[in-house]
Amino acid sequence: MSTFDFDHVPDRRNTGSLKWDRYAGRDVLPLWVADMDFAVCPAIVKALHDRVDHAVFGYTRQPAPAVEAVLDYLERVHGVKAEASWLVWMPGMIPGLAMSSVAIGQPGDEVMTFTPVYPPFLHVPKDAARGLVAVPLTEIDGRITFDFPAMRTALTPRTKMVMLCSPHNPVGRVWARMELQALADFCVEHGLGLCSDEIHCDILLEPETCPHTTALRLEGPVRDQLIVMMAASKTYNVPGLGLSFAIIPNAETRRRFIAAKNGFVAETNPLGFAATAAAYSEGETWRKELCDYLRGNRDLLAGFLAEHAPEIKMPPLEATYLAWLDVRALGLANPCAFFEKHGLGFSDGADFAGPGFVRFNLGCTRATVEEALRRFSRALEALTAVNEAVPA
Repeated sequence: MSTFDFDHVPDRRNTGSLKWDRYAGRDVLPLWVADMDFAVCPAIVKALHDRVDHAVFGYTRQPAPAVEAVLDYLERVHGVKAEASWLVWMPGMIPGLAMSSVAIGQPGDEVMTFTPVYPPFLHVPKDAARGLVAVPLTEIDGRITFDFPAMRTALTPRTKMVMLCSPHNPVGRVWARMELQALADFCVEHGLGLCSDEIHCDILLEPETCPHTTALRLEGPVRDQLIVMMAASKTYNVPGLGLSFAIIPNAETRRRFIAAKNGFVAETNPLGFAATAAAYSEGETWRKELCDYLRGNRDLLAGFLAEHAPEIKMPPLEATYLAWLDVRALGLANPCAFFEKHGLGFSDGADFAGPGFVRFNLGCTRATVEEALRRFSRALEALTAVNEAVPA
């Protein structure tokens, strides 16, 4: 029996919500930005109340409870015995991507990443005076994976780092340990650093068959230029509190990363520390029930597509709450705009270097998913009617 109620959520309209304000005054379901509608677990709410009651919110260094909670979490959940000195705290993951780009290599060097991918992966390297080497993922035996021949072809002497999304947003893959080791070997072979963004690593929909392996478990020379980034923000639905952390085992790589941080990144949020400590110390039951609920949403969408729209393909969603839908078979010039006209506010795949795709945020109530599928069905019916009306 569920302890937490994910079927009833606060009304987020008129609260300054980025997700909901986008369609203010319009009958469009916001199913875009990676932000869930669920109330956070009570332990986090209590921790925030306790911190607010202190009534002082000055510049804040990492408090001991947050550090201890993260170190315990890394060992308990990921099997990594890290040291406190390895942690570098940041006000979000996007600054971390920029800091990683600056920490490894020199201005004018290049960062390799794999498309489609979360849009900042495509823009941040350029903002950090780095070139971008974007290599499309490939499909082998029905599973999306790395294309090592294409990666070798795309390499240049100025390529200095690989930027990985793990688990992958938007395709929902949990990279197998064998895949990660092959990527690590590639990095070592070509003298590349590795930055692994693992912000979704605890939103696992098939934990028994598709467990997450953090890049921190990789051994050997790859660790000399390894930067792993995590946060409680996506899993525990506190992205607005602006806190993440990098785990960097090598002292010199960590020094360069911190030097980049000191150049352009602001201080971290005291409330973020309180939420992070509570999430990792007391939020495990909530997290497991969240993943169960999200799995139900995923299965509902997958069943709908199989029965009503088999021409729309969805890769197996192993992690995250973000379904990646291949709608190219519909022949739409602008899929996102088409669905928006039918009340569905998806993310545009073109922003991820995936034109012809849309991303469907399942981090919402079951009733919202059901309504979205009703609208989806009507949109497809309208498209069929238009196509049938066009003379052959």
